[in-house]
Amino acid sequence: MTTGTDRDLTALHLLSPPASQRADSIALLWDKPADTADIACYRVYVNGSIHGIGTATDYTVTGLTPSQEYEVYVCAVSKTGSVSPPSRKVLVSTRSAGERFDITAFGAVKGRENLNTQAIQAAIDACSPGGTVYVPEGVFVTGAIFLKSNMSLYIEKGGVLLGSGHAEDYPVMTYRWEGREQLCYASLVNTGDSNGEPLEYITIEGGGTIDANGTALFKQEMAEKKGFRGRAVCLRNVDYVYLKDIAVRHSPAWCVHLIYCNHVSVNHVSIHTKTDEYGRRYGNIYNGDGLNPDSCSDVYIFNSMIASQDDCIAIKSGRDEEGRKVGIPSRDIRITNCRFKSGFGVAIGSEMAGGIHNVRVSGCTFEEVYSIGTVKAPRGRGAVIENIVYEDCTLTNYSLEHGDCEWFRGAINIDQFYSQKEYDPNLLAEVNEGTSIIRDIRFRNIVLDTHAGNAVFMAGLPESPLQNIVLENVAAIGKYGLKAYNITGLSMNNVSVVSREDEHYKFLNAGYTGNVS
Repeated sequence: MTTGTDRDLTALHLLSPPASQRADSIALLWDKPADTADIACYRVYVNGSIHGIGTATDYTVTGLTPSQEYEVYVCAVSKTGSVSPPSRKVLVSTRSAGERFDITAFGAVKGRENLNTQAIQAAIDACSPGGTVYVPEGVFVTGAIFLKSNMSLYIEKGGVLLGSGHAEDYPVMTYRWEGREQLCYASLVNTGDSNGEPLEYITIEGGGTIDANGTALFKQEMAEKKGFRGRAVCLRNVDYVYLKDIAVRHSPAWCVHLIYCNHVSVNHVSIHTKTDEYGRRYGNIYNGDGLNPDSCSDVYIFNSMIASQDDCIAIKSGRDEEGRKVGIPSRDIRITNCRFKSGFGVAIGSEMAGGIHNVRVSGCTFEEVYSIGTVKAPRGRGAVIENIVYEDCTLTNYSLEHGDCEWFRGAINIDQFYSQKEYDPNLLAEVNEGTSIIRDIRFRNIVLDTHAGNAVFMAGLPESPLQNIVLENVAAIGKYGLKAYNITGLSMNNVSVVSREDEHYKFLNAGYTGNVS
């Protein structure tokens, strides 16, 4: 039953990311209605019948038939049981079913004593367009493998692609490391050479695990120094990437690195760079970001979990002069319904010299995580970070493993002095092509409690102040309070910050409008 008052509950902007449209499933995303307080759940309809319900703003429709068109829409259900009018109706077609190429048919043998690189690569090379390379249950050891266009790598539940612990199984190649093209060891799962043309439609899925054996590789690659460390997964120059239902863990450096990729969907993926799923700490690894979209656009990350020992997600676009010359931004990125269990939250930068635009982080929880969001653009980078929103997020952090330092300074953190142990917020520098701009950043509907450092830290450069920063409906408790330096257009509405050890608020060259308590 619908009523006129339910119109404010209508789900907004329903879409199905193209990369998520598989032969037997599709993913759906939508925005919350204007009035969310009264919503109990959402109903998802397929061809006029209820397919399922959920409380998040994403849903994966399963059990579909290949090469079929489906009409889908969403209705919100209020706490009193009334049903809203439907969202817009979307027509989505599933893909055709392809052939399956079982790696054991190409000579792969399970067990930790067998190296299967050639067999797995042979299955990939033989895979027909739209086909699936299938990894069955069991542990299959491999060196670097290289995916190609129009294929899926499916790792069965209970199946593990385990990286070889020998550096010689990962050829040295040139690709981006910390914002610059440099010699790097190959990753465990890579894309092949496309002669400058983009690859397309690469999926990594299934209920299995990619384990990069990072502790062993970190030690060897750091000792040899033939290149910078590889990743667990590194996909470059791909349109339509889909990561679904997999676990990725134990990388020697960043775990999942996407470079120059467009139309990316990450759905129900777990990433572990600090500990395994049982809390056992990986030894002697650092710089272990979880998921890094690097000069990528149209990215959807949802219904996923990341437990990191560095940034959980870091959105990047190149470093300094080289990044500005390449000039490919990261843009139009949506991160929703994700759970972060350790690390440093969702970071923008610091390698951002190609620009970063239009990022939304919504409906996420941060547990024993140092920060919800860090926006970082130190001197020398250049370019613009703009239109960034963090909303409807909660953080609790009782861990004292990390404290404020040059790398992270607050649970809400906008920092143009990133990486500087000591800095003078009044000391002007020359404005040049390496002067970055950060503007139009919004944190709204945020609740956080951190014992590790500042509740809120916002510092622009005196020669390039932060512009148009909005805190709205923010309740924050920290070891320290709120610090705001060099900001023009700071708006704080319904903001409450409590410091356990110093002043609640400190402002320098940063007047504000609004109300605080």
